[in-house]
Amino acid sequence: MGFTYRGLKAELARHIITDEEIDRQIERLRQQSPRITQVNDRPAQLGDEVVLDYKGFCGDEQFAGGTAENQTLVLGSGMFIPGFEEQLVDKVPGEQVTVNVTFPVEYHAEALAGMDARFECVIRQIRLREEYELDDTFAKEVGQCETFEEMRRKLGESLQAYTDERGEMDLQDRLLRQAAATLDYTADEAELEAAVNVEMQNLEAQLVNQGLTLEMYCQFMNTSAEELRKDSYPAAKIALRNHAAVLKIAALENLEPTSEEISQTLAMICRQNNLTMDQLKEVYDAEFEVAVMKSVLTTKVMRLIRDAADITVTQ
Repeated sequence: MGFTYRGLKAELARHIITDEEIDRQIERLRQQSPRITQVNDRPAQLGDEVVLDYKGFCGDEQFAGGTAENQTLVLGSGMFIPGFEEQLVDKVPGEQVTVNVTFPVEYHAEALAGMDARFECVIRQIRLREEYELDDTFAKEVGQCETFEEMRRKLGESLQAYTDERGEMDLQDRLLRQAAATLDYTADEAELEAAVNVEMQNLEAQLVNQGLTLEMYCQFMNTSAEELRKDSYPAAKIALRNHAAVLKIAALENLEPTSEEISQTLAMICRQNNLTMDQLKEVYDAEFEVAVMKSVLTTKVMRLIRDAADITVTQ
């Protein structure tokens, strides 16, 4: 049959967002966004959120890491040293409070473990954290909408757009793999090892974003870096075959990244990573440029395959 990338057949199963899914997302938003109101008519109580400044001392020496300004703390949460939070109960904003504590024997900072300390504190604010009612106030303060019904409608539209986008990305990925499977291609050993290195680097980057190291992940999954590397070979082979198909199609169809497409991709990278274009330029080297060009070209090829495919949409 030979290399085939036009006229491919695939099914796009479109998921329609349900009322229950919208309700669950609204509830998640309510849990993640408590209503915070300032308290001015009483002292602090357990359960209140206080904003405070403090300085920590062992004897007359101020110790490193024991100073903060505008620190937020929920009294009774147990986030601070045992005994600290309780000594702020019944205090009012502006009041100078001396908190006396003893660091736990197994405290992470060895120099402070088991030591007596005092914290000179000033409460700046007392705030109350409460759950919103599902009403127009919730819509205005959390959803930036005038009414709860408007918020619910827009949230449903946003969820549907996100679901459709994910479904479309999955469809285009399946079509590219389908086309690549018809390509006469075998990766050489050096290419495969390089691709496996990329897979491992991507895994480590994902773990860093989750606050984990590769070693921690291996312990948690009861595996080893060597086993993870071995398991990366199938994905690396697919990635290499897909890229070979992209290059082949681009050559056959005379596709090249345009300056406008490259600019749009760079702007998207800036938005996703909260960077300015000047900040991006500081890390924009030859390797980065190759990755951007590869991304743009892959997007163009996948769109071409998608437009030339016979798609059955179901829902």
